[in-house]
Amino acid sequence: MTPSPSAKIAGIYRYPVKGLSPEPLDRAELLPGQTLSADRRYAIENGPSGFDPAEPKWLSKPHFLMLQRDEWLAPLRTHFDDASHVLTIRQNGAVATEGDLETSEGRTAIEQFFASRYAGEIKGPPRILTSPGHSFSDVARKVVSIINLGSVRAIESMVDHPVHPLRFRANLYVEGWPAWHEFEQLDRTLAIGDVRLKVVKRIVRCAAVNVDPDTGARDLSIPNTLMRRLGHNDCGIYAEVISGGSIGAGDAIAPTEE
Repeated sequence: MTPSPSAKIAGIYRYPVKGLSPEPLDRAELLPGQTLSADRRYAIENGPSGFDPAEPKWLSKPHFLMLQRDEWLAPLRTHFDDASHVLTIRQNGAVATEGDLETSEGRTAIEQFFASRYAGEIKGPPRILTSPGHSFSDVARKVVSIINLGSVRAIESMVDHPVHPLRFRANLYVEGWPAWHEFEQLDRTLAIGDVRLKVVKRIVRCAAVNVDPDTGARDLSIPNTLMRRLGHNDCGIYAEVISGGSIGAGDAIAPTEE
């Protein structure tokens, strides 16, 4: 294992509604065993999924609206207000709809937007899903996702095209690691101040990363390129919070001996 170079958090993002646009954060509070606050707190059911809010169980992402299949989601710009629980959706710069996701009336407003605007794109009635403490993550555990910007630049060289880092929909973006250095952190503990993150899994990429996060164009073939060039289609790592605290953009991140 090579020595870990100096690295820092270049960006922090959360995704309050699975499949919809990211929200940048200057700082975030991490709690042991939890995701970033409100990350993937909601999902939009794409036809009946069997999800029971009273007994929430993990479901794979094809049950929901998602970029892997629904690239038309990408140009929508959304904002979730923690205090009011209001989700605002903008389209072409104008407010298209908004609603309180904790009330039936608010959820209906959002659901009707998707049902009417995208009737030909969805499999069944869209429904806002949520359950206290549940996260609609791509994996069946509460994790923080981390992308190494050095690896993103390596992918740019492979595909000979600029690659927007937000294609990877991570929580933390790290600057300072060489390409693929994140894979050497598997089973290690990362320190950000007093925060400790245990790296538990590499992230296998799906076709969602082929979608331009600004335009919604499906213009690249990143997983196939990774598989052809490297023999895998992984980029990024998942980590579990084992010791909580506050983190911010610019904070140093480094492995520990823990």
